[in-house]
Amino acid sequence: MTDYVQAWQCIGCGRIEAPQTCLGICQDRKVRFVREPDHEAVLVQARRAQSRAALLEGLVRQLARTTPRDGEWERSWRALQARARAALAAAAADGDPAPAS
Repeated sequence: MTDYVQAWQCIGCGRIEAPQTCLGICQDRKVRFVREPDHEAVLVQARRAQSRAALLEGLVRQLARTTPRDGEWERSWRALQARARAALAAAAADGDPAPAS
């Protein structure tokens, strides 16, 4: 779980102060921060999700744009299945669990 730290940041000079505002002429607004390890963990997850989404988008695009020749639909379908299985195996190797089928 991500813990947030509430602090005050000046809208003019950018000074950050916690847990209360200064008594100067600055105008402060409440801001929230997360710890660096939490932020880095979320970035790793986001990169994996983007990579997986791009891979799956490629499969969907190929499926949408493929029109098999007469009598060749089964061969095309099996080729798409093989590519999908390879994509799922690559995602699982990257640490993402394979979705239930």
